[in-house]
Amino acid sequence: MEISAQQVKQLREETNAGILDCKKALQETNGDFAAAKKWLDERGLRKAEKVTGREAKQGLIETYIHTGRIGAMVELNCETDFVARTEDFQKLAKDIAQHIVGVDPRYISVEDVPAEVVADMQSQLGENLDKWYEGVVLLKQPFIRDGKISISDMIQQAKGKLGENIVVRRFTRFELGK
Repeated sequence: MEISAQQVKQLREETNAGILDCKKALQETNGDFAAAKKWLDERGLRKAEKVTGREAKQGLIETYIHTGRIGAMVELNCETDFVARTEDFQKLAKDIAQHIVGVDPRYISVEDVPAEVVADMQSQLGENLDKWYEGVVLLKQPFIRDGKISISDMIQQAKGKLGENIVVRRFTRFELGK
């Protein structure tokens, strides 16, 4: 099947994937847009899995201040300074900082929650701590501007798109009077 430049352009606009990736996805799926999107998503997840273990020592520190009363600072790391300067990486860092201001997580990942806190919560809530983790663990939380995607999913998508490991190293949140 012949894939037109217009089809490639449309898929690129809808997914933000690269031109060649969009063309290949459409070719692989015989021009089926839904299947091409799924193909791109799967390819991005596989790509993200490949880079996950690599060392991330570059990046940036992003801040967000809301009405001069609440602020957050987040260190988001990647593998190269080149990626740290991209618009996509900077937008991700800003989105995470805004999310921290709005939702006030306590820990980055489930592994960061101290064992005594987990034991205490298990005694209070029972075995299922998933809902509690969503409230206190940054990577488990649904993104404040789009509840269908978690912070972890946003980072996985960025890994697939940018081709590098991305890690939230640390964050802090400030609120006047607290």
